[in-house]
Amino acid sequence: MSAAGCGAPQQGVELSVGANEVVLSGRVSAEGAPVGGAYVRLLDSSGEFTAEVVSSEQGEFRFYAAPGDWTVRALHRSGNGEAAVTAGGPGVHAVEVAVA
Repeated sequence: MSAAGCGAPQQGVELSVGANEVVLSGRVSAEGAPVGGAYVRLLDSSGEFTAEVVSSEQGEFRFYAAPGDWTVRALHRSGNGEAAVTAGGPGVHAVEVAVA
C-alpha cells in the first residue's frame, strides 16, 4: 500500500504545527545520503507498533504522536536502522535514522 493510500500525510512538504501537536520529523540516510522509499515505523515505549509511513525521495518522514518515549525504525533494501526520541511536549522533535 502506498503512503497516499494509507492516509499518511505527504512527506517532505512544509510543516506548520499547532500549539498542542507533537510531531516526530526526520530523515532516513545511509552514509550521509538520503534514503527514499524506506518503511519507517513508529514504536511506543513498550516496543509496540503504532504507525508506518514511507520516506520521501529525500528520506524525510513525519509522525504525529503523543508526548513520550518513541523508537523510530527504518527498513530498506539497503539496510535497517533505528533511533530513540523523547517528545517531552508539543512541537517538532527531530530524529535521524541511519540505515546500514
